[in-house]
Amino acid sequence: MKKVYLDNASTTAIRPEVIQEITRLMTEDYGNPSSTHSFGRNAKSALELARKSIAKQLNVVGSEIFFTSSGTEANNWILRSAVRDLQVKRIITTKIEHHAVLYPVLALQNEFGIQVDFVNIKSDGSIDMTHLAELLSQEVKTLVSLMHVNNEVGVVLDLERVVTICKEHNALFHSDTVQSVGKTEIDLKALPIDFISASAHKFHGPKGIGFAFIRKNSGLQPLLLGGEQEKGMRGGTESVYQIAGMAKALEMAYASLEVERAAILDLKRYCVSQLAQVFPDSKVIGSENGFYNIINVVLPLPEDKAAMLLFHLDMKGIAVSRGSACQSGSTSASHVLTEILSSDDLAKPSLRISFSHYNTKEDVDYLIEVLAAV
Repeated sequence: MKKVYLDNASTTAIRPEVIQEITRLMTEDYGNPSSTHSFGRNAKSALELARKSIAKQLNVVGSEIFFTSSGTEANNWILRSAVRDLQVKRIITTKIEHHAVLYPVLALQNEFGIQVDFVNIKSDGSIDMTHLAELLSQEVKTLVSLMHVNNEVGVVLDLERVVTICKEHNALFHSDTVQSVGKTEIDLKALPIDFISASAHKFHGPKGIGFAFIRKNSGLQPLLLGGEQEKGMRGGTESVYQIAGMAKALEMAYASLEVERAAILDLKRYCVSQLAQVFPDSKVIGSENGFYNIINVVLPLPEDKAAMLLFHLDMKGIAVSRGSACQSGSTSASHVLTEILSSDDLAKPSLRISFSHYNTKEDVDYLIEVLAAV
């Protein structure tokens, strides 16, 4: 049976070169990087080379990159320490953030009684910048947390504009960049964001590893205690082979970004045009200029066919998501789509189709063929 993977916003295939690098580290430099003997020193060297490589891609210094188990951990660390250690009394975010931001924010509201304000969302999923500026007019220590690329509908945040607004009002700014790091250029020297979070498995690296960028002298304190690893900022022996794999994946992603982005964008446009031919009444959610590898489309299908759509596609060997993959198994509607769609559109099936450079037009043709049969 033909297999077509179109769920790259959920996770990506590891590049073969990354697997080779991980395998090499697992077999050659398996020492504890905190040990002082040669095995430990070799592991430590690999660890710090990976840190410098990642920092170089983002135009920051290595001491501002801290390794975590995931983007989720990085988000929790930044949000929690901002409230606990930086005296943040208010967090401004949106109702369409990933739950790795929304849930910690609501937990902090319950635990510390902080003020939580939500920026208004426009019909295309973009945020209302005027409303953001109005919210920031209050004189209270504030952290703004807004994702760069929405994982469900691909809406892209204007980072430069948000940075400008935050600086004008002396607010800290954190961006969940899990869907964008490795897929678009981010120059953190030119763009003075205070904190970002990232995850390797979104840019063809291994699962279970990510990083937080924490700008120097921010005052952020550790979330996990237990050792002096990561300059005392995150206890626990570092997973050197995963970190090296992440650095290799990011290095390769940016080395081939221009070519791969152009190919993926071409594929996305082709998919949108083919969907429109088969389903003239279909509707692409979010901005027409959304992120280049994500399509979320509402299909005009009756309820009886909608209920079995993902199952039918899976039986045909096609992997896509309905809403966010992190919501799989949930019977409730996506919190992102609930904020954006009308009640009529929300009742129809929506598919998130997300591409990588490994996909082809033949993959799209097969998807359209199977959808047409439905």
